[in-house]
Amino acid sequence: MPATPPQPRRTVAIILLDRIVALVTAVRRVLTGRDDVSRATWVAATAALGVLIATVVSVIGVLHTPEKLTPVTLDPPPSAEQVDTAPVGTPRAQARPAATSPAASAPPAATPATPATPTPEPSTTPSPTPTTASPTLTALRADFAIADNALLSYGAAVTISNPGPVPVPQWKLAVTLPRESLRVSSVEGAQVSQDGAVWTFVPVEGAGQVPGNASVRVTFRVNGSTVGSTPKACTIDGTACTGLPD
Repeated sequence: MPATPPQPRRTVAIILLDRIVALVTAVRRVLTGRDDVSRATWVAATAALGVLIATVVSVIGVLHTPEKLTPVTLDPPPSAEQVDTAPVGTPRAQARPAATSPAASAPPAATPATPATPTPEPSTTPSPTPTTASPTLTALRADFAIADNALLSYGAAVTISNPGPVPVPQWKLAVTLPRESLRVSSVEGAQVSQDGAVWTFVPVEGAGQVPGNASVRVTFRVNGSTVGSTPKACTIDGTACTGLPD
């Protein structure tokens, strides 16, 4: 007996189509077998049939493209080993260093205090003021001379010279006559005073200094003849004058 050829395998889509055709035929029979079916019932049945057909078409389309029904799977999270061994060419996320709490700093070692150097106090003793040495005055010189000789009198002139560079403001010229009765008159360049036979000449106030390397002249007249009435002595600040007659 020959073997029965195998029946072709019916797919889900063919099965659904067969069911839909059978359902449509049954509905049509029911609706056409009844005379009192209203138009609204017919429209509702037709609409339901259209929805059913659309649903079947959608199901058939999905069955023909099963890849659309493939569930979307999420990649599992990378393991610790995958993180550590990143593939070449892929930038590896740098691990952020864990926050570490700052270590408590040790207190600074105490340094020995350096003794402060005492600041010397300024001396209250006044510093000596430099003194300027007084200029040294040179001793004056005097030269006596008879300038005018008359019968009963004669004129005398004494030149006082300063050989040094420093002016001499004060001086004293002393002339000693042979007798106290002799008189001195007509004095110029000085003022005179008498003490017995000694006549003292001093500078006129404010105009009697002897400039440096210069001289002044004092003149006077003695009322007596030159015989026995010429001065016995003449000094300038204690130094003998020159030019006295013998």
